Amino acid sequence: MRRAVEAARSAAPAWTLGPVIHNPRVVAELTEMGVVSADAPEDIPQGAVAVVRSHGVGRETLSRLRARAREVCDATCPFVGRIHEMAQEAEARGVPLIVVGEEHHPEVEGIRGWTRGESYAVADEESARTLPKMERALVVSQTTCILERFERVCAAMQERVRDMEIRKTICPATRERQEEAVQLAKSVDVMLVVGGKESSNSRKLFELVKAVCPRSHFIEGAREVENTWFQQADRVGITAGASTPDCTIKEVAARMNDIEKQVTPSEEQQAEANSTESDFMADVEKSMVQLRPGQTITGTVVQITNDEVCVNVGYKADGLVKKADLSSTDVKVGDEIEVEVVKVNDGEGNVLLSQRNIVNRKIWDEIMAKYESGEYVTGTGKEAVKGGLLADVMGIRCFIPASQLSLRYVEKIEEFVGQELTLQIIEVDKPKKRIVASRKKVLLAEEAERKKAIWDALEVGSVVKGVVRRLADFGAFVDIGGVDGLVHVTDLSWGRVQHPSDVVKVGDEIDVKILNVDPARERISLSYKQTRPRPWTVAGEKYPVGSIVEGKVVRITTFGAFVELEPGLDGLVHISQCALTRIAKVEDAVNVGDIVRVKVLDVNTEAKRISLSIKEVLEDEAMEQMPAGNDLDEYAIVDVPEAIEDEPEAVPVEIPTAEAETEEAPAEE
Repeated sequence: MRRAVEAARSAAPAWTLGPVIHNPRVVAELTEMGVVSADAPEDIPQGAVAVVRSHGVGRETLSRLRARAREVCDATCPFVGRIHEMAQEAEARGVPLIVVGEEHHPEVEGIRGWTRGESYAVADEESARTLPKMERALVVSQTTCILERFERVCAAMQERVRDMEIRKTICPATRERQEEAVQLAKSVDVMLVVGGKESSNSRKLFELVKAVCPRSHFIEGAREVENTWFQQADRVGITAGASTPDCTIKEVAARMNDIEKQVTPSEEQQAEANSTESDFMADVEKSMVQLRPGQTITGTVVQITNDEVCVNVGYKADGLVKKADLSSTDVKVGDEIEVEVVKVNDGEGNVLLSQRNIVNRKIWDEIMAKYESGEYVTGTGKEAVKGGLLADVMGIRCFIPASQLSLRYVEKIEEFVGQELTLQIIEVDKPKKRIVASRKKVLLAEEAERKKAIWDALEVGSVVKGVVRRLADFGAFVDIGGVDGLVHVTDLSWGRVQHPSDVVKVGDEIDVKILNVDPARERISLSYKQTRPRPWTVAGEKYPVGSIVEGKVVRITTFGAFVELEPGLDGLVHISQCALTRIAKVEDAVNVGDIVRVKVLDVNTEAKRISLSIKEVLEDEAMEQMPAGNDLDEYAIVDVPEAIEDEPEAVPVEIPTAEAETEEAPAEE
């Protein structure tokens, strides 16, 4: 129950299916915080935060809830959750499910909602005998069911079910509470059961104690306690349902203490007291200070014992301060100290005082001032609990929900125990002096501040170092010091790029140039290629005329082949330079994708043209392979036939050059 209430408080403003807890006081407090109850998922606004209470809901209801709410906080009791698993088991095995409990109770409806097979709710022996006859069934119980009733109902079902698999799913805490309540009821004259009238748990508790203590009363709070229920010598027991808050129980106990102290004297005794009242005592009492709980007063230390400090505060009785309630143990007789009145009469005529309460109040006021101004506080992790972490903030207990501990999911909350944490208070319960804080909000603010500083330092045109974090088809994302920028695929290289992985890899540290910054959309455009020299600016130096280099044939035209020397830098091998002999088409010598050795014939950086030759490389290689010492004069001279000499003179034909090619295919950068 507490887990569900804390979940609702943490999620506020939020919606729940039915009241989170069957206690009017707690429901009213949650309503003030913005926790609203709805009857069905469709009643919850689209995109709201929804909380599933400890009773749980059925499978179909949960699906509808998730489809409608932006976030669903499931606070289903773990014991109820295990029964849901049993319901699914019954469905898988094809056996009927029987739930011993109240048919229309939300917990029972939720359990039955987790099986699509046959299911029945049985409240008592009479309804058990009306079940249809069946071969076998899986029997579970509502977690708050009374054990004796569960056993009686199971016995009655034996007439209808031949083979029953019985699983006692009564919550152990509920069973222990019921047993202790019965034992207490047997030893007292009057029994008070404190709980919500709609709470099944509390009603069953009252039913049990009423059976052993006839003078039992079912109340929701201290206001319902009547003096007429008690006699002077009565022994009174108090128990409460699981959904009853501690503060309500304490209020009832305080009310009983007040009733216990009340003495109703007879008329004769009253008359005698009035007649013998001393005027002297009246005068003395008039001279005494008037005290009330919560009052701050200054007193003088008159005695110090091992456990207490006795303080004279000008009242008819001295005040006692327990050493645990001193703000400092460095006190001595005669010191004047400021104390707060806790109780005017402790039952023995003494005034109970506290010095620590004053200090705590000042601390609380300081915390409230920081809360209202949005200032951070410092806390220390003390204990990992269900749903979060308990921390100490200036002596005040603070709860940090698990969702507010870090920017990411926290698997081991225990790691924060003992750590000093910077927190922002997000919720305050002034009556209980409890606070809820968030470390996540502090981290988000720090992250935003850090990002702002980074964004402010970004300058278009500057070159910065970065690390490649992620690759996509359209580019590479680069971390440049806490924020990511995009290097588009066209800005990765001066040449053609099929995929970013052809140029960079994840984890590479590279220099990038900032092209554009858009803080509103948190987008940064970067360029990798602009940090590297343009290929044509250094082409003359890298590829001097006469040098032989390797390249890849990337394109073939009718007049020649384009060879890529490096990304962004192509040269042309004219058709006349593709082979040692005359060829009809370029493909007779080379194909796209071939790696060839070429000689640089000419480099024109202004026109962005490079003329290359495969033929001259082949000729050079042929010359190198010629036997050493050979002289051309040794080769025989062949006479040319006259018929050949009489052939008409060849007409010169103009062959397109690399420069001429650009008219058909413009040079590419």
